[in-house]
Amino acid sequence: VKAGKMPEGEKMRQCKQEEEQQQKEEEREGLIEFYSSYQELFQFFCSNTTIHGAIRLVCSKKNKMKTAFWSVLFFLTFGLMYWQFGILYREYFSYPVNLNLNLNSDRLTFPAVTLCTLNPYRYSAIRKQLDKLDQITQQTLLDLYDYNMSLPQRDWSTSSSQRRSSRSLLHHVQRHPLRRQKRDNLVNLPENSPSVDKNDWKIGFVLCNEKNDCFHQAYSSGVDAVREWYSFHYINILAQVPDAKALDESDFENFIYACRFNEATCDKANYTHFHHPLYGNCYTFNDNSSSLWTSSLPGINNGLSLVVRTEQNDFIPLLSTVTGARVMVHDQNEPAFMDDGGFNVRPGIETSISMRKETTVRLGGSYSDCTEDGSDVPVQNLYSSRYTEQVCIRSCFQLNMVQRCGCAYYFYPLPNGAEYCDYTKHTAWGYCYYKLLAEFKANVLGCFHKCRKPCKMTEYQLSAGYSRWPSAVSEDWVFYMLSQQNKYNITSKRNGVAKVNIFFEEWNYKTNGESPAFTVVTLLSQLGNQWSLWFGSSVLSVIELAELVLDFIAITFILAFRWFRSRQKLSPPGPALNSQDNAAFQDEAPALSAPHRFTVEAVVTTLPSYNSLEPRGPSRDGEVGHE
Repeated sequence: VKAGKMPEGEKMRQCKQEEEQQQKEEEREGLIEFYSSYQELFQFFCSNTTIHGAIRLVCSKKNKMKTAFWSVLFFLTFGLMYWQFGILYREYFSYPVNLNLNLNSDRLTFPAVTLCTLNPYRYSAIRKQLDKLDQITQQTLLDLYDYNMSLPQRDWSTSSSQRRSSRSLLHHVQRHPLRRQKRDNLVNLPENSPSVDKNDWKIGFVLCNEKNDCFHQAYSSGVDAVREWYSFHYINILAQVPDAKALDESDFENFIYACRFNEATCDKANYTHFHHPLYGNCYTFNDNSSSLWTSSLPGINNGLSLVVRTEQNDFIPLLSTVTGARVMVHDQNEPAFMDDGGFNVRPGIETSISMRKETTVRLGGSYSDCTEDGSDVPVQNLYSSRYTEQVCIRSCFQLNMVQRCGCAYYFYPLPNGAEYCDYTKHTAWGYCYYKLLAEFKANVLGCFHKCRKPCKMTEYQLSAGYSRWPSAVSEDWVFYMLSQQNKYNITSKRNGVAKVNIFFEEWNYKTNGESPAFTVVTLLSQLGNQWSLWFGSSVLSVIELAELVLDFIAITFILAFRWFRSRQKLSPPGPALNSQDNAAFQDEAPALSAPHRFTVEAVVTTLPSYNSLEPRGPSRDGEVGHE
């Protein structure tokens, strides 16, 4: 009996020790606290968080109506707050900017000033061809309008080479004739119809390609049509000159009679000369970066003062229909685009131009699509100057011109390996040019999208005043002095000269800068304001919410892991069992599925007394003796 009791008691003691050890481990506090359920997690969070309103979800749990109300209110508030967060993030990633206006006062560098004669000149290299073009134009105007244009008496004697050149010019002019065309709503009417008036005609010229596909480049104004038609042939004549220096016939003294800056006389070192196909001889003052002019004081006496000749003599009247000069103010190292920023100076008038300097500095990168130096713009800069938007646009058109038409437009710089368009070599370039120009203006070429604004640019705001010059009482001695010094012998004195004054109005100049309107610090501040508004919380409350999310994820992983382990224990992998093993497994299954905890019941058996061991009955001695 003793041997049977010892193993049973030892098992009982061992089980008791295991239970006590397990209880101690469960009561022991761990380094990281995990919750047994989602309900326990959310109850602990709502009871201990510093977020306002969360405690109501626990305190009112016995009242389902209040619990539902506070739950809806709590999550609705969360939704509104994150809606405001979305608005703030959207505003931040739109990269808004603040415009900063600064007024600076300092001595100012005088800008570059370009002055053109406003009249194309009859250069000696192309004089004979221009005379022949004038004769053809005279006959054309006589045929179309019955107008006999008077031409100056010239020496019409030509050599054999010049006669061949004249015949070639006549041939190409006949291929691109100037003609009239009825308007679109009168096309079906006969020419002698009484319903067709002379004002119902459009005038233009015909352009064809190699496949004889032609179109009529028409204009509503006959003056514009004649001028454009003449300019088209004039450009072809200029393009035939092999050396562009043959057109460099500067006549500075005969155009500019007087030049003064800061009360000091100008000299040839202060200007550069270039030729413009339509504006003639042009002179740029203060373009030398080594010695730039500086205005010591504002005012008319501390700027540039010019007396220029505005008489038309031996020029081309069919290209220029105005009298005077053209002036443009621009920054150094920028080309003078006289069509865009220039203005005309009237003869017999003193024009006083006051300037205000204005500098604009834009933020690049994500804040705008400006470019620092044009190196990131997919257009090659054909000008020998720094990047500007107009430089890029003209370069883009010229590159497309070379690609599509096989030659370059004469008004713009010549790319490497290309040649200027000339209908003696490129018979259909006019057709291609006007088609391409229409696509360019409609932005089909994409030049206006490719060319971006520079991040830093300087502009000059101009305002002009006009007065008669010279006055009636002083014109006699003024013209007399000009005739003595500059051999001024113009018959129409009043329309022969003009005066231009260009100066700074004041020393102050404006700088427009940009700064980020929504930085990271501003974003965090706005997010904190919204969080405090809706929940009255701080940064630590946000950390509490982040802790809740992490605990939720951890509990999810733990529960998923336990579920996976339990599935593995219920269906362990192994070989197929026979019927006997299967029966044995069925007998042991209840034992395997039983919990780890079990109760040991002690069975106490009463030991027999000593008397119970004696034999019963009257024959006790015999039985004992038998034993």
